[in-house]
Amino acid sequence: MKKFLFLPLLAITMAVSGQQIELPGQQFEQPKLNSNDFTKLKVHIGGDFALQYQDLQNVGSPIVSVNGVPTEVGFMPIGSGVNLPSANMVIKADVAPGMRVVLTTYLASRHHNDTWVKGGYLQMDALPFIKSDLLSEIMKYVTIKVGDMEVNYGDAHLRRSDNGNVTRNAFAENYIMEAFMTAPAAEFMFRNNGWIGMVGVTGGSMDPSLVGFKNNTFVPYYMGEHLAFYGKVGFDKQFNKDFRLRFTVSPYLAEPNPQGGSLYNSDRAGARYYSILVPAQVVSGTAPNQVLAMNSTGTDITTNQSLGHWGPGMTYTDNSLMVNLFAAYQRAELFTTYEVASGTNVQNGPHYTYNQFAVEGIYHMGDKDQYYLGARYNEVSNQLSQSVNRVQLAAGWYLTKNILLKAEYVDQKYHVPAYTANAGFKGLMVESGISF
Repeated sequence: MKKFLFLPLLAITMAVSGQQIELPGQQFEQPKLNSNDFTKLKVHIGGDFALQYQDLQNVGSPIVSVNGVPTEVGFMPIGSGVNLPSANMVIKADVAPGMRVVLTTYLASRHHNDTWVKGGYLQMDALPFIKSDLLSEIMKYVTIKVGDMEVNYGDAHLRRSDNGNVTRNAFAENYIMEAFMTAPAAEFMFRNNGWIGMVGVTGGSMDPSLVGFKNNTFVPYYMGEHLAFYGKVGFDKQFNKDFRLRFTVSPYLAEPNPQGGSLYNSDRAGARYYSILVPAQVVSGTAPNQVLAMNSTGTDITTNQSLGHWGPGMTYTDNSLMVNLFAAYQRAELFTTYEVASGTNVQNGPHYTYNQFAVEGIYHMGDKDQYYLGARYNEVSNQLSQSVNRVQLAAGWYLTKNILLKAEYVDQKYHVPAYTANAGFKGLMVESGISF
């Protein structure tokens, strides 16, 4: 019962607050900058902080080969308590009319406990250094982004938790199959009267390099030979004060990349569920009827930061497509994702195809819509008829537009040969986040 002692305290905290707030509308891409608002260089330093309480339990067992015999081994047992907090620092600088520099730094994350830069970019909604009436007219509808940045593939990444930035996500975790990457990239987006069109190009690798070492020899890498191209087309329109509709289709096409493509394995901050699904490691030579030994390295959260995610992890070729629908009517929101990812991990290697479907509904309550209830279903399957599915039920409270408290019940099941039938995890997550 000790692990639930925080709940009465949480209830008291909720009861004493009566603050009324005006919640911002759902944001996807950043709006265009207004050149007329610029007067001089302005620098804004913001931050994100997230703290979780976790009470999850593993279900079932992984299956490993012991002396050639398939054998069930137990999962590493996990307790309940507060996870390692995560934090971001965001620096934004308006450097010229319609031009902004953004730099995001992870101050603390699950995979790296030290400080490191996520990425940065230059956003240009005007080109004041070029005197051209025609170009000025074009830039009324165009946004250019260049940098080492989070590539704008699909809409799901715009609603996900990003290390300490969790206030835009109604749930505690992101998708099972995570299309998320920071890499050198350039994007050109057109927006007019609700219509959206974007083209982008990236080096396709989170850790770009100019040289590698293979077969006892140095190999030069030329980024221009291993590019990935992506885009987005759709519309986003507020038809009246009650109804908004957004629909987008986003392709991602990657050339063969010997450096290792990173679209589905770049979440260096790690999954939001800690220490789940870590198997008991089998000591070499252990007989099936002997006690299986634990390996203490499993307790290091930086070595199992991606457990809970499942997907292709394609690192050589990748052809993906994501379709998203967002609809908001009065207090209700619906967001759906369908995604197909197809490619290979090595040259001339086996071909993989993964399909992902996710649907979530959110209903806001309160005089300022500061409370919400939400439900999400997420499923990923591949060409081998293996699948993983997850159900998430959430409740949240925006104390202010910058402070969010949320609770989630999650139940995730695996239907893959490496686990017993319906193996997975389930339980409670409580998370608080501050973004400013």
